[in-house]
Amino acid sequence: MKRTFISLVLLSGCQWLLAQAPTRKFEPVSFSEVTITDDFWKPTMDKVATTTLQACIYQTEVKTPRIKNFEKVARGKNLPAGQAGEKHEGIFYDDSDVYKALEAIAYSLKNHPDPALEKKADEWIDKVAAAQLPDGYIGTYYSLGRLNERWSDMSMHEDYNGGHLLEAAVAYYNATGKRKLLDVAIRFADYFDSLFGPGKKHWVTGHQELELALVKLFRATGDKKYLEEAHWLLEERGHKYAKGYTWTDWKDTAYAQDVVPVRDQKEITGHAVRAMYMYTGAADVAALTGDEGYMKAMNTVWEDVVYRNMYVTGGIGSSGSNEGFSVDYDLPNEQAYCETCASVGMVFWNQRMNLLTGESKFIDVLEKSLYNGARDGLSLSGDHFFYGNPLASNGRHFRREWFGTACCPANIARLVASLGDYIYGASDKGLWVNLFVGSNTVLKFGKTDVPLTLETRYPWEGNVKLTLSPKTKIKFALHVRIPGWTQGQAAPGDLYAFEGNTNTPFTLSVNGKPASYTMDKGYAVVDREWKKGDVVELNLPMEVTRIVARPELKQDIERVALQRGPLVYCVEGADNNGKAWDLLLPDKAEFKTTFQKDLLEGVVTIQFLAPTIQVGQDGQSVNTETKTITAIPYYSWCNRGQNPMQVWLPKRIKDIKINN
Repeated sequence: MKRTFISLVLLSGCQWLLAQAPTRKFEPVSFSEVTITDDFWKPTMDKVATTTLQACIYQTEVKTPRIKNFEKVARGKNLPAGQAGEKHEGIFYDDSDVYKALEAIAYSLKNHPDPALEKKADEWIDKVAAAQLPDGYIGTYYSLGRLNERWSDMSMHEDYNGGHLLEAAVAYYNATGKRKLLDVAIRFADYFDSLFGPGKKHWVTGHQELELALVKLFRATGDKKYLEEAHWLLEERGHKYAKGYTWTDWKDTAYAQDVVPVRDQKEITGHAVRAMYMYTGAADVAALTGDEGYMKAMNTVWEDVVYRNMYVTGGIGSSGSNEGFSVDYDLPNEQAYCETCASVGMVFWNQRMNLLTGESKFIDVLEKSLYNGARDGLSLSGDHFFYGNPLASNGRHFRREWFGTACCPANIARLVASLGDYIYGASDKGLWVNLFVGSNTVLKFGKTDVPLTLETRYPWEGNVKLTLSPKTKIKFALHVRIPGWTQGQAAPGDLYAFEGNTNTPFTLSVNGKPASYTMDKGYAVVDREWKKGDVVELNLPMEVTRIVARPELKQDIERVALQRGPLVYCVEGADNNGKAWDLLLPDKAEFKTTFQKDLLEGVVTIQFLAPTIQVGQDGQSVNTETKTITAIPYYSWCNRGQNPMQVWLPKRIKDIKINN
């Protein structure tokens, strides 16, 4: 009964929003309405539901004082006036990790119901609620002995923590129907709105997050003031309102994207994660307000990111010094910062851009980030993590159990657990299939329910089968994304390109016969009357392709990367006698692919013959020996201990490193 109630609430909310957001081409089908059955993603989601979330709980509750800080605030509220309370432990933004973990739990409970996990979440929520002050403020860093300093420093993440509270609250309400955390979030948002806004105090968020979270709260409640507050926060940027103990330096380096107003921005700058969260919020606001300035800016900045500042894995943010961007085409491999959270942010932003424009190129980038740059951040065991994701390693990189700044573990957990949000889209005119993930859902067109099932072994195989079972015959347009990599495009723009002719035809059929379709914005559109049991089959080519980069990417000159389907590959020492930097990739190398079910939880490997370089016994001469080289999907590397690794393989001997 609970699930039925939630579905009705979400459906009516979606219909209301469609009327309010005419600039959106369609709405995403919510994770709570999608059941994942996929051979590739379901095991990962199960691992997140158990191992990853348990690691987050252990680190948050036992190994670090994050939950303890909430308990301290609750105790301090009962102290006599004037009596000093307990001190805050940890970092001022640690509250956000509690909220991200709660959000991940919320998503996970849908596909992996777990009464014990839900009970633990409810315990945490009780402690969070007990730490909220009577005026609605919540933030353990300032509530524990610094209350008179709150909202005095824009760089101190009070609003960032609050944004993650809002996201967790909406997700938990959507997944369980429980309102307690949502009510906490509403009180905080109302309190914030009472202080900041038109005619009130200025405020520029130090770490963008509250903007997109307020839009989510608007969608959950229908209260327009939250959308207006999100819009106002975006409008605050670029007017020299910012202040804080480190903010002067941030403005000088464009660290927080505050040099010019959002609608006037043309280039990606500063901290990568903050940028992704801000642009996600801006795309949300543009969709709901019709703000053409934001729409134009989002497209312009997106092109700057994808055409000049994105790794072949879909990762972004090459510089460790500012955790973000430096100059165009600065994309080092071994020194790549490429934070997991930034790849997660790329998924968020590109989804919003797709909804705003209806163009599949944004899902092409989303898919690239999801399967490569983001997925790499989580170990196959589910309990070790990458903060940064280099594209080459001499063997010094390894996955860690946790971090002092622990944003990445819960962030990748919430992305994987919410995967259902990114597969389908729908409007009153049609259905969009964006990702090829085995799953089922039920859509509603008018009064007609349309159950659908997607079956596939993607990304290992290119066959995708979609079965539609409307209760009665109904006409609508089915939009199936045709990935850019099947059309000879390594990525939107010309930063990367495939060598040779790689435009291999795909096939699309309905009930076993060639489908009649038109191409629109990267989708094959089949507009017809559908009946129960109709089967649509898409067959995508899964050939190995060679990628080269523009000459401006100096680190990749005379080098080649390998891709198969959506997956970028790498060479790791574990498969190649401990070596990964001693080979040349011949121009005419022939590739053999094999699915190895017992390797790295089951992967398709690429094998090829390549000359390798060794130093002779005299220590001076150089010998070559042809060996069989094995490449594995990039996301799966460093799951067998520390190993040398390379994504971009040299074509000439000058780029060889003989000793790893």
